[in-house]
Amino acid sequence: MSRLFTRHTVFHLVILLTAATLVLALAVNAWWLVGTLIFGALALVGVIDQIQARHTIRRNYPVIGNLRFIFESIRPEIRQYFFEDDTQQLPFSRADRSLVYQRAKHEIDKRPFGTQRDVYGTDYEWINHSMDPAHPADSDFRITVGGPDCTQPVSLSVLNISAMSFGALSANAVMALNKGALMGNFAHDTGEGGISSYHLTHGGSLIWNIGSGYFGCRDADGHFSEEAFVERATQPSVKMIEIKLSQGAKPGHGGILPGPKVTPEIAAARGVPAWQDCNSPSKHSAFGNPIELMRFVARLRRLSGGKPVGMKLCVGHPWEWFGIAKAMLKTGITPDFIVVDGAEGGTGAAPIEFVDHVGTPLREGLRLVHNTLVGIGLRDRIKLGASGKIISAFDMARTMAMGADWCNSARAFMFAIGCIQAQVCHTGKCPTGVTTQDPKRQAGLVVADKSVRVMQFHHNTLDALAELLGAAGLTHPGELRPHHVARRIANGEVRVLSALFPDLEKGELLAGKFRQTIFRVAWPMAQAESFAPTHSLSAALSGNTATLVPPAETPAA
Repeated sequence: MSRLFTRHTVFHLVILLTAATLVLALAVNAWWLVGTLIFGALALVGVIDQIQARHTIRRNYPVIGNLRFIFESIRPEIRQYFFEDDTQQLPFSRADRSLVYQRAKHEIDKRPFGTQRDVYGTDYEWINHSMDPAHPADSDFRITVGGPDCTQPVSLSVLNISAMSFGALSANAVMALNKGALMGNFAHDTGEGGISSYHLTHGGSLIWNIGSGYFGCRDADGHFSEEAFVERATQPSVKMIEIKLSQGAKPGHGGILPGPKVTPEIAAARGVPAWQDCNSPSKHSAFGNPIELMRFVARLRRLSGGKPVGMKLCVGHPWEWFGIAKAMLKTGITPDFIVVDGAEGGTGAAPIEFVDHVGTPLREGLRLVHNTLVGIGLRDRIKLGASGKIISAFDMARTMAMGADWCNSARAFMFAIGCIQAQVCHTGKCPTGVTTQDPKRQAGLVVADKSVRVMQFHHNTLDALAELLGAAGLTHPGELRPHHVARRIANGEVRVLSALFPDLEKGELLAGKFRQTIFRVAWPMAQAESFAPTHSLSAALSGNTATLVPPAETPAA
């Protein structure tokens, strides 16, 4: 049945009906010319749809694809009665998606009639403004990534494209993202699928993500290969190297790309045989404990010629992260950066239980990593990135107030190149050509047009961030602190984030101060020589009912 109804069925049907009504008009009755004009006009619409380059849906679904834009245009008047509201998240609200579309198209992103959010509802958040607003001189906010052992530090934008692999994304999607990153002077994370030719076509800055499969830097047995790593890491487009420990979509879970999906292009990027199952293990083979991880960081930094090397993780057992922190102290080796991925993040398909119930959400994970580094006196040496459902300038401001130096976004940039959240990414039938390897479907995604949208979304979002900062009396996102953001919690009470997520003092952990339960309980359990705890959690928590993930432990602000 699916073969009878294709993406072009309606277009072909209106052409047929145009011809049929014309024949009937000539042979039976001239009134049939009305149908000829109607169907002929629709056929002309279909031709125009396939010629134009701005809308992938129309290119891939001529004639019928216009229904999406018709419904979109009338929704403001009728959705309050018949459809979901703008703030309903499935998983991203229409308001979020519309914001990205507007900024990507460089359209007006103003909203009449005030906020659509319930400002008195639980978890409503806002940034406190200043009676003495500031005026940031420039919205191109940047930071320098590279610690004392890095000889090729990088000037990085505070908003970059998060990790999405070629194979998960189409070739055209990768090229559009990378060209947009080049035009906007920001970075593009490759995802763990390796560096494809499409990542290199336009020369945008790359953060090379290396997962447990070592795609692009592996030998025939799937182990890390120095020779393959050096060949790719020293390419001019590769600015930073990121060791992926885990991700928000499916932390602690490996994966297999079935052989039929391992095309020659995907095989070339990953360094694996074509048309054979491609395994991504659940853990790394290049290191087995925190100290070995730190030595691997130093090894990659040396082999890359001194480029920034860091890691990406979704926080799990706190003593494992504390073990990494203790390994930094014991070896004197520190990564140049750490990207904290929230459990709410992820663009790839994953088992429902992993999507819904595994991993620490971004705010708690980021705050734990930030406070740990402050507590051991290493925060100044290590930059922190963060990813997890970051869409708007306020999302960025809140995340950087919690301790991040920069933000990564995956799905916002997917929306910028046309994603409509159809949620069929794993089927190969993406209607917008973003997450498919079908050459015909991805041909609808025009790189020249969508790359401009990527650049414009980035530029306009940072402009909005500059306006937020100015209203708060700040000139750079690095000045944001938890007390700048407030949240309404249960029973209508209001807390600033510094009350909900207290700060540690510099060197506090080294001095043996453990004011927060998570450090008091889990820090003594951690060891640099192993990811395993020194003793059981039940013993550590004996007589202690407090949670290991710390919300407020200080009086209300």
